[in-house]
Amino acid sequence: MEFAVIATGGKQYKVSAGDVVKIEKIKGDFKVGDKIVFDDVLLVEDGKGAKIGTPYIATAKVEAILHEVGRNKTVEVVKYKQKSRYYKMNGHRQPWFKVRISAIK
Repeated sequence: MEFAVIATGGKQYKVSAGDVVKIEKIKGDFKVGDKIVFDDVLLVEDGKGAKIGTPYIATAKVEAILHEVGRNKTVEVVKYKQKSRYYKMNGHRQPWFKVRISAIK
């Protein structure tokens, strides 16, 4: 079974062809159905042997198709100082992409 380990959004993901992975949003203007190429490949296993990057493999690429775009549930950020009447509350929704891995090259 062929798989690769990619780095994106400050995290590492083990992926193989056909997988659907939920990742952090990538900068740029992407729409559902767009092709995304991940160049930061840390490891590739093809069934015969593994290639390990230092830190990345220069010739390896992982291609994916953007499947869905969304945002997580609201995380409440509260700042509070007692006895000084200081209270602030903000919300944050982290955006994400759901991508389907099409090929490991």
